Amino acid sequence: MREVNLTGVDLNLLPPLEALLRRRNVTRAAADAGLSQPAMSRALGRLRDLLGDPLLVRQGGAFILTPFAEALAPQLATALGEVQGLFSRPAFDPRGETRTIRMVASDIHTVLLIPPLMARLAAQAPGVALRVEAYSPDLPERVARGEVDLTFAVTGAPLPPGAVSLPIGQDSLVLVMRHGHPAARAPLTLDAYALLSHVGVTLFGDNQSMIDSVLASQGLERRIALTTPSFVAALAAVAGGEGVTAVSRALAARFAAAFGLHLAPAPFPGAQYEMTLVWANHRTGDALLTWLRGQIVEVAAEVLAPV
Repeated sequence: MREVNLTGVDLNLLPPLEALLRRRNVTRAAADAGLSQPAMSRALGRLRDLLGDPLLVRQGGAFILTPFAEALAPQLATALGEVQGLFSRPAFDPRGETRTIRMVASDIHTVLLIPPLMARLAAQAPGVALRVEAYSPDLPERVARGEVDLTFAVTGAPLPPGAVSLPIGQDSLVLVMRHGHPAARAPLTLDAYALLSHVGVTLFGDNQSMIDSVLASQGLERRIALTTPSFVAALAAVAGGEGVTAVSRALAARFAAAFGLHLAPAPFPGAQYEMTLVWANHRTGDALLTWLRGQIVEVAAEVLAPV
């Protein structure tokens, strides 16, 4: 068997070779390969030298394949099909996916977004499961290592190195207290707000809050009677006591009737915010994650609509 050094082979000769073996005619093969007839004739000469076989020989008024070319034709067709497959991505179909997507989210997202998202997955991607995990101080590293597929943040929050974000909807902070709370009688000034008993929510366990930064800029400080990692727990706490909390308007509206809550405008600036999705940049080309992000954007557009 004649050995051929692949590093010296011009792979651009393969399509003309396939056309010649299939058409058995230089003119028609040239048209199929997008070459002029002289260029195809030159390609045929190079192929004969490369393979050590005439490939096409004239018999009567037509060309026929040599025995070597007859044997080569089906092998070449199979090989070219496999090579094309290396560079062709199959059409994405979420129904064929069987994966678990790891998300870091708070109960704002699990209550508002996850139920309608799960309904979509059941209908369109039944093999896809979600695993929701809590926020933690090492979240940036988890995203960078690919241990987290998607997480939620707000516009302006620092992104982990190598991460990208996508805005998915608008929300705002609203002041929440029980019905009949003395603070519900009239709009609050920032000073009066600071004097109330507060229920705070901390996702990272660091007790850092935009609200406290705003109060500090005015020389004010609030007393936090309860700190919890759960926004729903904060709503339940203020429903049964004298405290107040500031949480997502969309979430508070969902539980207002059931918990007997009064919602009031936040007495501090910066209450409006944009919710975002965050993921590692090297995961941007993942077809399933791209599709899932689109589904989350559509769900958020419905859930975060003005109430």
